Amino acid sequence: MFKLSQIGIRNKIVNDPYYRFQSLSEIAIAAELGIKIDVNQATVDDWLRLPGFSIHQARSLVELVQMGVQLVCLEDIAAAISVPTERLRVLEPVLAFAYYHRLSPLSPARINLNTASVDEIAAIAGVDFNLAQKFFQNCQEYGRYRNIVDLQRRLNLDSDLTSQLMHYLRF
Repeated sequence: MFKLSQIGIRNKIVNDPYYRFQSLSEIAIAAELGIKIDVNQATVDDWLRLPGFSIHQARSLVELVQMGVQLVCLEDIAAAISVPTERLRVLEPVLAFAYYHRLSPLSPARINLNTASVDEIAAIAGVDFNLAQKFFQNCQEYGRYRNIVDLQRRLNLDSDLTSQLMHYLRF
C-alpha cells in the first residue's frame, strides 16, 4: 500500500507542474525526479508549491527579484522573508540558485507599465510609439493595469504580442 501511495504521489508531481508539495517526503520525491525551482525566476505560484510558504512571502520574493535583487543562497531567501535559515534547509534539494546578468535575455529589464512614460514603453522590443501611447492613455483613462491579462483584454492585443510583452512588463 505504501509503495502504491508513493507511486501515486510521483505521478501527480510529474504530471502537474503546479502541484503543491504537502510534506518533506514529497520534497524528497521531487528532488529525486530532478524538479528544481529557479529562485531568481520563480513566480508566486512556484513559491507556493513549497510547504509552509505564505502568499505574502511568495509575493515579497518575486517583487525583490523583479527589482533586481539576486538571491544567491538559502540565507538570502531566509533574510528576505524573515525566517531562520534552518527552517528552509529542508527545501534546498528543490531550489536552484542561478545568476543572471542584468543584460541577459533570460532577465530582460522589466518596466512597471502603470508608472512608465510613453518613451519608456516605446523602448520595449516590439512596441512602437503609437502602441506605447495607447498603453499610456488607456492607463490614464481607465486606471492601473492589474496584470498582463488585464492589459491584453483592455487593448485587445494578439497572443503573439502578449507573449512577447510579458517578459518586459510588471504591474
